[in-house]
Amino acid sequence: MKKTLLAGLVATLSFNTLAIDKIYFGSCGKQYKEMPIFNAIAKDNPDLFIFLGDNIYGDTEDMQELADKYQTLANHSGFKKLKATAELIAIWDDHDYGENDAGKEYPQKEASKKIMLDFWQEPKDSPRYQRDGIYTSYMYGNKNQEVQVILPDLRWNRDELHQVSKLDYVAKRAPINMGPYKVSPDAKASMLGEKQWQWLEQELLKPAKIKIIGSSLQLLPEFTGWESWANFPNDRKRLLNFIEKHAISGVIIISGDTHWGETSYVKNGKGYGLWEITSSGLSEKWKDVSPNEHRVGAFTHDVNYGFIEIDWQQADPLIEIGLKDVNGTVFSQQSFRLSSLQP
Repeated sequence: MKKTLLAGLVATLSFNTLAIDKIYFGSCGKQYKEMPIFNAIAKDNPDLFIFLGDNIYGDTEDMQELADKYQTLANHSGFKKLKATAELIAIWDDHDYGENDAGKEYPQKEASKKIMLDFWQEPKDSPRYQRDGIYTSYMYGNKNQEVQVILPDLRWNRDELHQVSKLDYVAKRAPINMGPYKVSPDAKASMLGEKQWQWLEQELLKPAKIKIIGSSLQLLPEFTGWESWANFPNDRKRLLNFIEKHAISGVIIISGDTHWGETSYVKNGKGYGLWEITSSGLSEKWKDVSPNEHRVGAFTHDVNYGFIEIDWQQADPLIEIGLKDVNGTVFSQQSFRLSSLQP
């Protein structure tokens, strides 16, 4: 499939009957930087590119300033090239939501939502304009090659973060690159909110050969002190338990935010695997990479983008996932069969 998706939404899903086999993704691009990585991505000619958040660095309550920053991205030559090459879909994270590490308290979220959805050319009758957040999903391919992309919103309803004490952070966490946050002491604290949870669970139960969960924050890695699902353990446990309880197969997680790239892997209680590819950033890099007991293969703190490639021609489709550098060179790759993602 090349640039042939339906323009509209059908209920919560955009459905395209043509198979896709090259799904690329990335996050964290400062709109005023050169970002030569866009040229490498466009050269790869993906069917679909998923922007996983921090797609601009807005960081403002001035909505004209936010709109101007989106326009800077729209005028970016590399972004134009990518837009002409692949279908683009997007979720936001904190910086394009409007404020660093912001959650439900951000005062301009309604106005920010409209600017964001308009920029990504969301159909005007899309339910995303009316929801408590911009969560959505898409379905591609026919009944034998379905790829579902599920994009939750981890900002709109997110409860407060809790800071580690300065003394504890300096004494114990900084030397191993741990961030400033601790696990929420409120067992009921959530990033999604119950209404979005009901939607997410319904989406996960829909039939699809491959289900890509596009999370703006890391999901599988254990607590790092930075923003992640681990800061809200009830959310993390609920999602992983739901996947296991209902034997949901074909799940691959993609995530951003970190300013480093890595791949994580866990087996659930039914003995089949969950992979997560974290790709960040398109322009941003970090001084180091936090510990991750689920990490598999190489990691990087340089700019990178992620890929999922599917060989549908084989009876048990071969899936290749990984990360590429600014020149489009693969530096981390894993291969497995679709059957390994099911009980």
